[in-house]
Amino acid sequence: MSQVSSIDKRLQPPPTSVWRRLSSFFGSHRRLALTVLLAAPLTWLILIYIIALLLLLVTAFWSTDSFTGQVVQDWTLGNFKAVFTEALYRAVTMRTLIIAVSVTIIDVLIALPVGYFMSKVAGPRLRGALVVAFLMPLWAAYLVKAYAWRTIVSPHGLLDSIGGSPGLGLVATIITMSYIWLPYVVMPVYTGFERIPDSLIEAAGDLGAKGWKTFTAVIIPLVWPSVIAGSIFSFSLTLGDYIAVQIVGGSQQLLGTLIYSNVGTGGNMPLAAATAFIPIVVILIYLTAIRHTGALKNL
Repeated sequence: MSQVSSIDKRLQPPPTSVWRRLSSFFGSHRRLALTVLLAAPLTWLILIYIIALLLLLVTAFWSTDSFTGQVVQDWTLGNFKAVFTEALYRAVTMRTLIIAVSVTIIDVLIALPVGYFMSKVAGPRLRGALVVAFLMPLWAAYLVKAYAWRTIVSPHGLLDSIGGSPGLGLVATIITMSYIWLPYVVMPVYTGFERIPDSLIEAAGDLGAKGWKTFTAVIIPLVWPSVIAGSIFSFSLTLGDYIAVQIVGGSQQLLGTLIYSNVGTGGNMPLAAATAFIPIVVILIYLTAIRHTGALKNL
């Protein structure tokens, strides 16, 4: 009798807890479960990014009282007219674009051979060591890296002691930003090379393609979306940076430092907001131009 009772107890369903009932409910209502799951990140995205961006757009159409320095909520296009017509803003915009393109080209030229070596040539241990080596700078603080390069390139610094320092300025800015953003380019390019089957490269060789022909006609087209994906990081991060150029750029100004000075010493928030739309528009144009390359799927 006791054995029958114990068997009956084992056959009984487990007690229904609150979590089990919730799991059963959301299991039968998949769309509601997806909505609840995405509610928190979407709320964060809308409140912190989209609404902040819209408020920035609104502020750009206001002006500043020249006597009190207070923001006047009268609608005007004067800030945009100043940004697009004054020589200072055109020169700074062109300088920022040149630096962003230079940093991106340097990082891509470094990332291509490094990514190929890591994925197709290096053994597992060396590959792991190289991945850690290129990710290690991300574990250091941004200011530490920038001030380290200031120590290297500044007058009486490390490079100056051996007679090859570029000094503080645009060259130092390009070198510093190329170093800081390099991991963001190397890793997508390395991942792109990893996705190329070795059998495809072997087939190109069997069909008579030499090494350079295989690299340019087979490998580069396949890895190109990953290269563009990496370039998005280096290009956009350089466009918006204002800290490194203040540390190693000397007296040169980029869009980031111009926005910073308009907010700080200039006290002109509407003009700073209008200036901030230059890198936003540039990035939107860049993303629109590359949307057919498949790079956005590699982010």
